[in-house]
Amino acid sequence: MADQVFNIAKGRVAELYNRVDTNDPANSALIIVILATSGIESDATLRDVDTLTALVAGTTNEVTNSGYARKTLTDADLVAFAADDTNDRVDLDIPDQTWTGVAAGDGWNDFVVCYDGDTTAGTDANIVPLTMHDFVVTPDGSDITAQIATAGFFRAS
Repeated sequence: MADQVFNIAKGRVAELYNRVDTNDPANSALIIVILATSGIESDATLRDVDTLTALVAGTTNEVTNSGYARKTLTDADLVAFAADDTNDRVDLDIPDQTWTGVAAGDGWNDFVVCYDGDTTAGTDANIVPLTMHDFVVTPDGSDITAQIATAGFFRAS
């Protein structure tokens, strides 16, 4: 497995991040989802899905460990969207994410950043997967922290 951008999000990640950052629409957010190791499908299969529902419709599943819950990142959680004119790119950053006291159970395989245009009325069928990052962890009851790279989780250049 390797880090990847879902086909549905190619060319869109920076814009959807910016929509959350500017509260347009007001209830938009980035959603962090962790995929289980058991049953994980190939990158080639996963990159073709268009919704969170489709992402976990095959043998790929979201983890179910006690202590795990999806993370919802709103505009207040995001680093302000800004182009890096010196280096001719845009780096998108989110804070490190921590889950407390994650019980043994599902092995963790991937960290997925998704876009939800309406957290109050949407369903998984409305959530668009943006990026997927290798995140192999074996929970044992301790805290788990996903450390996001200094440059962020995505670079548009």
